[in-house]
Amino acid sequence: MSDEKTFHSKLNRRRVLQGLGGVGLAGIAGCSGQGGSGDQTGNTTGDGGSSTKLKIGQTKSPIEFDPIVLNDVPSTEVVDRVVEGLYTYDESTGIVPVLATGEPEVSQEGTRYVVEIEEDATFSNGDAVTAEDVKYSFEAPVKEETQNASELNMVDTIEAVDEKTVQFDLKYAFAPFPTTLTWYVIPKSVREEDKDAFNTGDALIGSGPFTFEGWQEGDYARIKADPEYWGEPKPKVDEVEYVPVEEATTRVTTLKNGENDVVKEIPPKQYSTVRNIEDASIEEVPGIGYFYAAFNCKEGPTTDPLVREGVDYAFNMDQAVSNYVEPTGVRQYSPYPKTIAEDWGFPVDEWKQIPHDKNVDKTKELFDEAGVPDDYSFRIIVPPDDKRQQIGTSISNGLKEAGWDASVQRLDWGAFLDQYISGSEDDYNIYTLGWSGTPDPDAFSYYMFGADDSTLGVTDGTFYHDSSDKAATATEKFLQARESNDQEERKQLYVEGTTTVLEDRAHLPAYNLKNSFGVKDYVDDFASHPVLSFTLCTGHNNVSVNK
Repeated sequence: MSDEKTFHSKLNRRRVLQGLGGVGLAGIAGCSGQGGSGDQTGNTTGDGGSSTKLKIGQTKSPIEFDPIVLNDVPSTEVVDRVVEGLYTYDESTGIVPVLATGEPEVSQEGTRYVVEIEEDATFSNGDAVTAEDVKYSFEAPVKEETQNASELNMVDTIEAVDEKTVQFDLKYAFAPFPTTLTWYVIPKSVREEDKDAFNTGDALIGSGPFTFEGWQEGDYARIKADPEYWGEPKPKVDEVEYVPVEEATTRVTTLKNGENDVVKEIPPKQYSTVRNIEDASIEEVPGIGYFYAAFNCKEGPTTDPLVREGVDYAFNMDQAVSNYVEPTGVRQYSPYPKTIAEDWGFPVDEWKQIPHDKNVDKTKELFDEAGVPDDYSFRIIVPPDDKRQQIGTSISNGLKEAGWDASVQRLDWGAFLDQYISGSEDDYNIYTLGWSGTPDPDAFSYYMFGADDSTLGVTDGTFYHDSSDKAATATEKFLQARESNDQEERKQLYVEGTTTVLEDRAHLPAYNLKNSFGVKDYVDDFASHPVLSFTLCTGHNNVSVNK
């Protein structure tokens, strides 16, 4: 999984239920997380007893911790252990209750969900988890107009029926709503008292098995097992320290020398290195994600589909993915990861025929037909990620070979996220990005191509919807699918809309990453996860460190 939730991930909240019309809820989830304080080394507890500490090398540093506003994966990887939801994932993509007592009661033709909360569920400060806390947690992102509002904007009203029962009434029968029910639940009173302190972690409170201990941006973030955790199982590890190590080779070195016990995201050229570490192995699983190159369809020559097709001819995406991504990822031919495409029976073989092989003569022909000036310089922006930069460079090299100037600018996340949604030709013609989602097509189609106030200029940096009548017709199908409760109807709408988007080349799909980790042999039961990146303390795994 990439490290922006906008991945854009937003990258990630991306949790899901197989409910309504599919597989029901099953089992009971274990831990989530929170933090307290402890010694810096994690070698001893306050009473002189022994303790265990897990050190995880992240690809980037967390930057904020309030789940109402946070929008990046490194921060989420910390908060997911501190804050629980009503539901969470099982070891794969099914959903199990955490704070909820069981399956939601669904009525009103799929527009009403009633959820009961576990009687014993408490936050780490001892306060009970109430329906008012749930109501507040689901309403705040929309009321405060955060970037996460689009994840909850299908909800019309929420009512606290009683202290332990909450009722959701939807604007329409949103079939993937069970996904939404995995949203974080936080204590209203604590966050409202000081939102800034909640976001910096100073006042972060959740109901999970870990408490937040401390954080220094660029240096570390720490969580500590909560001995008073209300649920089961209790964590076997006493403390977890997250350490950002952005440079990939250095990150692998920290695994080899034992500086970190687990490191995230094994780069392609380092797979053999990690496999050759005698006391370590690779734990990996394909993620629920999507990486792509996208075009500015609002301003500049890339508003013309002829130019976008010409760019497709300028390079070979298959070769680029083979050179720069494999084996840490796999080629993807649509916005939908393999598991979604297979579950829904999407025509991936047909979509696979849409991309062109490299042919710079065709690039010249199409650019000339579209009237692209000979002296035009294409601007490609990429985030601080080697793989996506190399995809951008492959495009740039092809455009130069065809006779046009092109530059690739690698931006830090703040600058990148500001520019790619501007729609300004001065900022970009092409960008590379990624998205993490839940196992439902809506989690990709709506956020990538939706055309409403929650997506345009927020998650949709292509502005494709407004580029032509053909584009508007295609993207409206994704909004129709979002409001349908009939899976066959939804499938047809997704197939029709996606085929047009791919043929019109609003996006050039590139690859999906595996959630890969290097893990020391003395770390037991660490589990990579397709949606949550990894898990530490759940009903299906509970990490321990046995040095």
